[in-house]
Amino acid sequence: MPDRDIHTTPSPGAGRGTERGAEPRAVPEDERERGREAERRRRRAQFLRDLAEARQLRDRVQPRRVKTARLRHAMRMRTFRW
Repeated sequence: MPDRDIHTTPSPGAGRGTERGAEPRAVPEDERERGREAERRRRRAQFLRDLAEARQLRDRVQPRRVKTARLRHAMRMRTFRW
């Protein structure tokens, strides 16, 4: 019965990194984490740039809304006590 030795046979990926010609782990875990963090920051910066651009566009195409928002903000600042 060949199925009996299934538990003693190592899995195909069990010895990775030990065979001749195998590449060692290319990037340490902390380097990968820093890379992910840098990528996240890049994506966030791009998103914030796009958001600011969209707000500027909205302000240009709806000047009446911008004026009322500005007046509301000024009123709020006048009624605020330091």
